Amino acid sequence: MTDSRTGHDSARKGRTAATGWTVFAAVMMIFGGAMAIFEGIAAIAKDDLFVSTNNYVFQFSLTGWGWVHLILGIVVVLAGCALFSGALWARAVGVLLAGLLAIANFLWLPYYPFWSIVLIAINVFVIWALCSPQKDARA
Repeated sequence: MTDSRTGHDSARKGRTAATGWTVFAAVMMIFGGAMAIFEGIAAIAKDDLFVSTNNYVFQFSLTGWGWVHLILGIVVVLAGCALFSGALWARAVGVLLAGLLAIANFLWLPYYPFWSIVLIAINVFVIWALCSPQKDARA
């Protein structure tokens, strides 16, 4: 259908912009990345704030994990901002980074269990939203 005022095809409007679940995933990635940044800053600045279990299978340096969360959080926030463009490459990068952040939060479980589970759930929702089919996608 053609818009009489502009002469443009109205069905093609908004095709390049992100819609629906992609916008949800972008917002959740920005939120999850910001929380990872805060986790990283807290672990680097005050590593005695966190309590860890002694017999956990994965034992790492808390300061090292702080740097991992800080860097990964910055990259996830940038990827979340890129998702607003609706580009396919941004969706693929978003799935990859949400998976990495979910794994990082799984390994972060002994230091902050409740918050890690919340962020793992957010990242699973992001992966689901980015992998769900788009309504405006045409075969």
